[in-house]
Amino acid sequence: MNAIPDHLAPHLRILFVGYNPSLRSGATGHHYANPRNRFWQIIYQAGLTPRLYRPEEDGDLIELGYGFTNIVARPTRTAAEITAEEYAEGRQLLRQKIDTYKPQAVCFVGKGVYEKYSGRKGVAWGIQHTPVIEGVCEFVAPSSSGLVRMKLDEMVSIYAQLASYLSI
Repeated sequence: MNAIPDHLAPHLRILFVGYNPSLRSGATGHHYANPRNRFWQIIYQAGLTPRLYRPEEDGDLIELGYGFTNIVARPTRTAAEITAEEYAEGRQLLRQKIDTYKPQAVCFVGKGVYEKYSGRKGVAWGIQHTPVIEGVCEFVAPSSSGLVRMKLDEMVSIYAQLASYLSI
């Protein structure tokens, strides 16, 4: 199964970074396409989008200044299938993307994504005060996967902090 395309542009407001595409995303070519994934609902309820978008509209969010990528490009059933080598390579590629495109904020969709990217453990939700790349707001949010047991309203309140930070 092929990797799905990144949606990148210079100076995005937010670059959303996931672990890797789900098998459903790999099959459809769109980010957060698994019907059990709550990403689109979360960002709408958090006030990050003016309406509820569908996965097949992921490319349209460039107009809002939002881009998408993953730390690992290979689709898998779960993040547990990603190898240490894939994370090491993905970390370097992600740093290059962030340095090249200079988004205002990078939203890591899952603590584990940020931990693999930064090499730090035990990070808190929200803005990270010592960014890996100077001048970029690094924001850690819960994974929107249906496998995550956090309540939707808790997730929405964390993502809403990003909307407040960016004054959306």
